[in-house]
Amino acid sequence: MIREEKRKMVDQLAEIISTAKGIYLTDFTGLDVASITELRRRLKEASASYRVVKNTLARLAVEKAGRVELKEFLDGPTGIVHTRSDPLAPAKCLVELVKRNQRPKIKSGFVEGQILKPIDVMSLAALPSKEELLGQVVCGMAAPLTSLLAVLQELPRRLVGTLDALEKRQGDEQA
Repeated sequence: MIREEKRKMVDQLAEIISTAKGIYLTDFTGLDVASITELRRRLKEASASYRVVKNTLARLAVEKAGRVELKEFLDGPTGIVHTRSDPLAPAKCLVELVKRNQRPKIKSGFVEGQILKPIDVMSLAALPSKEELLGQVVCGMAAPLTSLLAVLQELPRRLVGTLDALEKRQGDEQA
């Protein structure tokens, strides 16, 4: 690769790293082409991408992007998962593949300005999605409102029942 191509690659990687909402570094050793293709397909469905990178170029890109804390994880075969949207979805894809194949090995993650250890990435993947959390909040808010509505509907029923009983009593007294 000539210098100009390397410079473009570093610039491209730096752009990806600086704009990504979620970055996961993996060791792809032991993955065959079919597994990497499947991983890429699943990540694409989750609005993420997977890229195999040379560590020397990745180190330069990480420095240029201002994410030097990732530099220590750039040794051995490295693949970068990156997303500009929800960082939870790619973590779920990675962890699912790791559970099935024991590969790729998760080296680290970077989400919301925080370095994640592999165990943290596993914990992140176990969280419910944004939609599931919003559904739980809505259900949590709806339950008390439903109870209040039931109580408010019961009050007029009781009043009508009481008035009926009074009317029958007065009818019995007059007769």
